[in-house]
Amino acid sequence: MEYVSTRGGTRAVDFEGALLSGYAPDGGLFMPQCIPSLDRDTLRRWSSLSYPGLVKELCSLFIPPELVPRNALNELIDRAFSRFRHKDVVHLSRLKDGLNVLELWHGVTYAFKDLSLSCTGQFLQYFLEKKKQHVNILVGTSGDTGSSAIESVRGQKNVDIFVLLPKGFCTQIQELQMTTVIEDNVHVFAAHGNSDEIDEPIKELFADVDFAGKYNLMSLNSINWSRIMVQIPHYFYAYFQCAPSLDTTPLPVVEIVVPTGGGGNITAGCIAQKMGLPIRLVTVVNSNDIIHRTVQHGDFSLAESVKATLASAMDIQEPYNVERILWLLSGSDSRLIKTLMEQFNVSKRLKLPEDLHRKLSETLGSCSASDEDILGAMQRCWEENQYLLCPHSAVAAHYHYSQPHRACLHPEFSCFPFLSSIPRCCLAPASAAKFQDAVLQANLVPQIPPEITALTAMETRSTPLERGWDWAQVLRGRIEAVALQW
Repeated sequence: MEYVSTRGGTRAVDFEGALLSGYAPDGGLFMPQCIPSLDRDTLRRWSSLSYPGLVKELCSLFIPPELVPRNALNELIDRAFSRFRHKDVVHLSRLKDGLNVLELWHGVTYAFKDLSLSCTGQFLQYFLEKKKQHVNILVGTSGDTGSSAIESVRGQKNVDIFVLLPKGFCTQIQELQMTTVIEDNVHVFAAHGNSDEIDEPIKELFADVDFAGKYNLMSLNSINWSRIMVQIPHYFYAYFQCAPSLDTTPLPVVEIVVPTGGGGNITAGCIAQKMGLPIRLVTVVNSNDIIHRTVQHGDFSLAESVKATLASAMDIQEPYNVERILWLLSGSDSRLIKTLMEQFNVSKRLKLPEDLHRKLSETLGSCSASDEDILGAMQRCWEENQYLLCPHSAVAAHYHYSQPHRACLHPEFSCFPFLSSIPRCCLAPASAAKFQDAVLQANLVPQIPPEITALTAMETRSTPLERGWDWAQVLRGRIEAVALQW
C-alpha cells in the first residue's frame, strides 16, 4: 500500500512516510493510492467483531505486515484503547423516536479524537523507537484535537508537541485539558485568534521544506492520514449496530449523520462508503457552513468571518479535508485537485466543476444548525430520554429531529421502496461534560465527572501569542531552542 499526494507533485510514500508527515511537500494531503474493496462475505464476518476488532482489521488493510507485523499491530491497538472508560470503547445509545447515538467520547479527554490519536500515538512510537528518531509535532486545535494529541504523546522522550489553541474560542475545560499538562515535551501556545488563523503559521512552517526537514516536523491534526484511517471503523461499527439484517439483497442501507468541522471524520465515512459499506452520509455543520454550501451549491468559498457558536470545535472556515473528498470523487485526478486548490488558496473562493459537484451531492447530504437549533435538540433529547447531548452531538440530533423522513428521499436510493424505514445513526463526538456553558444555556443541569472538576485546581502553563506578533517566528524560535537539548 502506497500513499500519494492529492496534488500529484510528490513521490509516493509508505504508511510510515505518511504518518511522519504533515502536508505533503507539494501542499497536498496523503491518500492511499487505491481503496480496498470489501465483499458481502467480509462484511458478514466483520459484523460480529468488537470495535477494537474492527480497528485491527481495517488498519491491517492500510498497514502492510512487512511494515508492522499483524501481532505487533494488534498489540499497539490494544494498548491504545487501554485507557478508555467504556468496556466496549464506543457505545451505541438507542433513544426514543429512532434516535441512535454512537458515543465516540469514552477516551481520556471525553472526545472522539482520543480514538484515532491514541492509535496514531502508538504507531508513532513504534516507528520512532525502531529508528531512534525524534520528531516535533505541530498541532492547531479548535478545541478537542489539542488535548487528545497531548495525551497521546505526553512524557515521551522522542517527541515534542507544540499546540496552538484559540484563546477564547474553546471552552474553559478544553483549554484546561491542554494547559494543565505540565510535561517537558508539551508546549502549549494560547493564540489570540480563531482556529483558521492559528493554522496559518503551521502551514508556513510546513511549507518551509528545509526547516520542516531539519527539525522533523509532523502533524497530528486530521491532515495526518493515520487520523483518517482510524476513523473509518466508526462507520463499520455504526452500520453493524444499526443494520436490521445482513441477509437481504441488496444489503440494507444505514444513514449516518456526521457533525463536521475540519472534515476528517466525514472523509473517513466517504472512504468507508467507497470500500463497499452501504451507508448514506449526511454532513451537518453549525453556522460556519462552507461544507453545507459546497454540497448544496458547489460553492467552496469563505464567508466574511468565522462565527463563534455553541459547537465551538466546529467553528472552522477552511475544512482542509474537503480536498481529500474531492480527490476521491474525481477519480484521483490530482491535476484537477491541484488546479482547484491553488485557485482557492489565492482567492478563497471556488465554484466546483459541475460534474464534481454532482458527484459530491450524490455522495453526501448536508444540513446546517444554528445555536437555537442546537439548544432545541439538547432540550428535546433530555425531555424525551434524560440524556445529555454535547452541542456538537446536538447538531446531528437536530438533523434527525427536523428531517425524520428525509433519508428515503435521496435519488441514489429512490429505487429501494423499503428505505422509508431506513435506520439512522448520529455520531456523538464529545461528552456534554466538556460543554457546561451550552448545557446551562439549554436550561439543563451539567453532569461533571470528577476528573474534569479537578482540572480547575491544577497548575497551568502556556505561552501567549498576541495579535500583531509573527507567530510562525515565535514557533521557529521555540522549536530551535528545544532542538538544542537534543
